[in-house]
Amino acid sequence: MAEATQDELRAHESTYQSFSKLVLFMILWLVLLLSTMALGLVGHVSVLALLLGIGGTLALIIGFAVLG
Repeated sequence: MAEATQDELRAHESTYQSFSKLVLFMILWLVLLLSTMALGLVGHVSVLALLLGIGGTLALIIGFAVLG
């Protein structure tokens, strides 16, 4: 079996961490989406759901951009 060099290992680890951040972002965004849909459709609080959805999405994007 061929051994991987340090550069290949670093590249693989970087790709893995980036993919993990993407998966975490999508899970958090999906939870936000489902909760705002529940507020809007079931709770009849559509304005609050809209504001929470837009604000939460922007907060997630800014949070991942700053921390990433």
